[in-house]
Amino acid sequence: MTGDRAGLTARIRQIRRLAVTREGSSSEAGDPQREQLRSLEARVAHLERLVEGLQDSVHRESARHAKLIGQLQAQTRPDAISEALAKDARERGL
Repeated sequence: MTGDRAGLTARIRQIRRLAVTREGSSSEAGDPQREQLRSLEARVAHLERLVEGLQDSVHRESARHAKLIGQLQAQTRPDAISEALAKDARERGL
């Protein structure tokens, strides 16, 4: 994902350079392009925030699942099972 971000950043910089070059040659024609560039930059910034939020969410969910799996593995160890069976037998009076 970092490579995608670097590629996107490089493309945005290239577009900016082209806009600056065109701005120098004709200020009137560059105005709509400048607005479009600003609009695209805002959209990319918004999408980056969304992706970062998604990454955080996936990380939290992954950590939660790892914790649950660890708990289940601990409960299904042979010694944990025999302890649980012995406790249950004592509580039921068997």
